[in-house]
Amino acid sequence: MVYDAFVLLSFGGPEKPDDVMPFLRNVVRGRGVPDERLAEVYEHYMHFGGVSPINQQCRDLLAAIGTEFAAHGVSLPTYWGNRNWHPMLADTVATMRDDGVEHALGFATSAYGGYSSCRQYWEDIAAARAHVGPGAPRIAKLRQFHDHPGFVNPHVSAVREALTELEPARRASTRLVFTAHSVPVSMARSAGPEGGRYTAQLEETARLVHAAAAADLGYDLVWQSRSGPPHIPWLEPDINDHLALLAEKGVTDVVVSPIGFVSDHLEVIWDLDNEAKETAARLGLGYARAATPGVHPEFVAMVRQLVQERTDDQERPALGTLPTWDVCPADCCPPPARRKAP
Repeated sequence: MVYDAFVLLSFGGPEKPDDVMPFLRNVVRGRGVPDERLAEVYEHYMHFGGVSPINQQCRDLLAAIGTEFAAHGVSLPTYWGNRNWHPMLADTVATMRDDGVEHALGFATSAYGGYSSCRQYWEDIAAARAHVGPGAPRIAKLRQFHDHPGFVNPHVSAVREALTELEPARRASTRLVFTAHSVPVSMARSAGPEGGRYTAQLEETARLVHAAAAADLGYDLVWQSRSGPPHIPWLEPDINDHLALLAEKGVTDVVVSPIGFVSDHLEVIWDLDNEAKETAARLGLGYARAATPGVHPEFVAMVRQLVQERTDDQERPALGTLPTWDVCPADCCPPPARRKAP
């Protein structure tokens, strides 16, 4: 297959206060969630002036990828399309068609398998192509990268840097806490062709980062950013509940590393830099939050390497053992049953 473009696939976010509620309605589209249920999340965005950092982070990443491509002879024009806010993927696909693009490679800003983190991007691509109609370019999504050195190593460096912010004399009572976005338990169980892929990949990433960054410390994988009706089980424990448990057990300091994310978007800076940090302060815990990859040179190089795996048949570097593939199996990560909010 000859590919003639690259497209960055992301979640999207509001860039001014008037965008916030329309954006949130897009996020929950089809679920019957009333605006009253979105009010709390609306306030999170307004805490930051109604602006999510994710769109600017995508611009920065796309610019860095373009520079990386040019430095390594990857002659693909770059595009960017979102799931929930402008630039919407359908508009981007229309532009790509008008530019004569026929076969593109898509990089999703999520490292893991699962419905929201992987399969839904395939659905986004299909919906965008259907919207554009005849002449819409085909888009092949690049593989998951939870154990790629270009993803793991930036997290390792960030954990090491965060540890320097804590009191060295208390290292023996310091713990690493890795976080990722919680999902419904039913969705976690059905992730991947044999189930459990989302949690298995995250457990492997946590193990890899821990071993390279601070093997002498204990660590945990916990969850953040839960949403949805309280009667539906989601992955637990929540980061805030877990910090309370650690304090009870004599832990004095924590490094929180959001390995579930590729950039410091709003869920990271609200849930970890506000709520979890405040929880730690209340409990008397020393607290340092490790950065996400963002535009770390190794992460940007990883994107180029993933492209070259497909265009030049280069090796597929990985630090873990879980298999991956270029085209997800048909029975992989079925969509969740949609329930209307009570």
